[in-house]
Amino acid sequence: MGSRPRFIDGLSRAASDAPGPNPLNPLSDDALLDAYSRTVIGALERVQQAVAFISVERRLPNETSVHGHGRERGARGGTGSGFLFTPDGYLLTNSHVVHGATHIQITLADGTKFDADLVGDDPGSDLAVLRIGSPEPLPHVELGESSKLRVGQIAIAVGNPLGLAQTVTTGVVSALGRSLRSNSGRMIYDVIQTDAALNPGNSGGPLINSAGQVIGVNTAIIPGAQAICFATAIDTAKWVIMQIFTRGRVRRAYIGVAGTTKPLARRVQRYFGLSSESGVYVMEIVKGSPASLGGLRTDDTVVAIDSLAVQDVDSLQRALDASRIDKPVNVTVLRGTQRLELKLTPVEQTS
Repeated sequence: MGSRPRFIDGLSRAASDAPGPNPLNPLSDDALLDAYSRTVIGALERVQQAVAFISVERRLPNETSVHGHGRERGARGGTGSGFLFTPDGYLLTNSHVVHGATHIQITLADGTKFDADLVGDDPGSDLAVLRIGSPEPLPHVELGESSKLRVGQIAIAVGNPLGLAQTVTTGVVSALGRSLRSNSGRMIYDVIQTDAALNPGNSGGPLINSAGQVIGVNTAIIPGAQAICFATAIDTAKWVIMQIFTRGRVRRAYIGVAGTTKPLARRVQRYFGLSSESGVYVMEIVKGSPASLGGLRTDDTVVAIDSLAVQDVDSLQRALDASRIDKPVNVTVLRGTQRLELKLTPVEQTS
């Protein structure tokens, strides 16, 4: 009688030695790479036709010659990215791409060109809404939910860096709930950090997840840094879009803080009777601002405004809506081993 095969974890050696895929071995690098490629390609196919190239013209101010005579105004150009989020021609982009533009032209993925109107501009989130006219429904993206993001998941950036249309870069979500000061000095809240490479011209393009849903609007890089890029979270963008659609602009209450989302230890939650698992850690306070005048300090953690839980930067921004302008609010903060109630009076954000 022939020798009987020896079994290893329920499989015979003969079976494990057989040619072909071995169920005992993990997927090969080639197989994993192929699966990743299919994921990226599939996500890109869902948004590619909705990503647009934006070119703008801005009027230069009058210049005065050395002889005291006024020179004629000139035009200065600029480019960026954007994407259609409705079939009837509404686009989302960065405020800094179109702010102050006298003419905006949109080029879609198929090469079709349109003149665009500025519907609304919100420098506070670095977002702007445009509209183009089209007799036919246009391809558009699906907006995801940035509140469900997790650090480490796939992030794919699509745009037109340096004028190179329909460029794709990939990476992961590196961090959530960042605050970012723009070149103009404005503070942008609830920012997604990613290592998907961005370059000038990517501004206003979509950051998407593996399902092809938009999770952010690419907005900034840190010059000289390696793979540190930022996008305004799509949940913030949804709120801004609705404000622009209903009011034509975004009104916000302002208290003058910059912060980041901070997890709270279980023992801290239990000790102070908090329902949320995180708060907003205060990193910076503007001198003379309502936060400064009201006694808020750096290293405080904001956990509520008027009994509304503040669990991240986005919820803090949402709590400070137009209804709280020039009205006293109670701000609950954790400071060391204390829970404090501070009274602040927000003012209207003017820039």
